[in-house]
Amino acid sequence: MLPLSVLDLSFVRSGHPPSAALHESIALARVCDRLGYARYWLAEHHNLPSVASPAPEIMIGQIAAATSRIRVGSGGIMLPNHAPLMVAERFRMLEGLFPGRIDLGLGRAPGTDGVTAMALRRHEERRGGDDFLEKLQELILWDEGGFPEGHPFSRVVAMPSDKRLPPIWLLGSSGYSARLSAQIGTGFAFAHHFAQHDAADAMLTYRATFKPSRWMERPWSILAVAAIVGETEAEAERLASSQDLGWLRRGQGEYTPLPSVEEAAAHVYGPADRAQIAQNRSRMFVGTAAGVRERLLAFAGELGADEVMVTSAIYDQDARARSYGMLAEAFGLKAA
Repeated sequence: MLPLSVLDLSFVRSGHPPSAALHESIALARVCDRLGYARYWLAEHHNLPSVASPAPEIMIGQIAAATSRIRVGSGGIMLPNHAPLMVAERFRMLEGLFPGRIDLGLGRAPGTDGVTAMALRRHEERRGGDDFLEKLQELILWDEGGFPEGHPFSRVVAMPSDKRLPPIWLLGSSGYSARLSAQIGTGFAFAHHFAQHDAADAMLTYRATFKPSRWMERPWSILAVAAIVGETEAEAERLASSQDLGWLRRGQGEYTPLPSVEEAAAHVYGPADRAQIAQNRSRMFVGTAAGVRERLLAFAGELGADEVMVTSAIYDQDARARSYGMLAEAFGLKAA
């Protein structure tokens, strides 16, 4: 059966303090660990009132310590925001603490607005353009100890030196990361839950052009989707109304906490609002477990996906856990 994983953005809920979302992430990770999910990835976002975690590496350590078998990783570390040496050190530490359970997912975007991105990088050398590829190459050199003799970094060691980086995954919502992942032989995760790019083009290109490496002998692609499961279609629709309103506000430039279903029911929607919601819904998988399973299997099969990663913006935390539970049962995951 197709493996299932979780992408958690640590959504801040309307009427709740942002820090509560961090504890809710740990609680949900424990549930998903017992249910048999393969991975639990944490995202990096900055200056967003709707997302509580700007530091996935901290959450990875907390969640790995609170679980026993699920792999825990970044979905992802936004590499342009970080010095490659710091990423190498932190993920070697995580690998040392939780050997064989850590994933290093890397993204090209800053995960924020331009001003915040500038604040994150103000102590770095000022360089124009996209420096993701340069930083990725440096990160790999830190891992392999590949700086040539005479290079300023040749005598610097990323500690703990007895550990290598965990498996690297490139995250993307376009074809660029798919091609780069294939070229250097890493895993690839496609963000279908917000991407405008054709998923088939990215994922099939990755599979067709993949070159084996020390990280992976064969291609492995993850399809990240937004999915909400209810005991009935009506219940699923009710739960999804929170995300509908959240996405509508985000499209209008309002990055507010996730609204409750009561807030969504009280909101007055115009024709343009409903059209925008319908457009976003075309990327979502909402319904009963059996219905969502059928749609996900068909879609993943078309794309040659090896794994599906689910993010669920559900306001009620018990309902959120039940959604993941019903999906796990529908896919036949092996519970602890």
